[in-house]
Amino acid sequence: MRDIIGKYLVNWRVKNVLPYLKGDLLDIGCGTNELVRRYGKGKGVDVYQWGDVNLVVEDTSNLPYEEKSFDTVTIIAALNYIPNREEVLKEANRLLRKDGIIVITMIPPTISRVWHFLRKPWDADQKERGIARVEVFGFKQEEIRQLLKSAGFKVALEKSFMLRINKITLAKKEREIVRD
Repeated sequence: MRDIIGKYLVNWRVKNVLPYLKGDLLDIGCGTNELVRRYGKGKGVDVYQWGDVNLVVEDTSNLPYEEKSFDTVTIIAALNYIPNREEVLKEANRLLRKDGIIVITMIPPTISRVWHFLRKPWDADQKERGIARVEVFGFKQEEIRQLLKSAGFKVALEKSFMLRINKITLAKKEREIVRD
């Protein structure tokens, strides 16, 4: 069964995120890599091959890119699927240039639970890849702020979209994170 609603929502997210992107892009948890394709300059990484992923890895907290390789890192509707999200955000910090930004979109837990329940018959994350026990249903905005702060970022913008259900969070590097 085709996931028309899922494709519509991906396009809606991409459309809202594109204006915030700059320079070389790294999209972590890129899914079908739609953001990178539409932006035209970057790499998409994921732990699952959705068909057009530039790099499939077991762990997105240890990526094979040099420090300060990217101007923008995005995690679009995927942070809740990443079990070691703190380490992945620190890796994003390491990979960003001095004036780099990270852009995250996320819905709150209650809406996410209902949404995943309703979409279960069509949702590839549940049907094809399978949702792991360590994954969570969305985040409250305060949780996103805290995760970013602990990874060396300072929130610069929070903006609602998708009927005020979803939120874009843009953060800048406040301190450097270097891999051991």
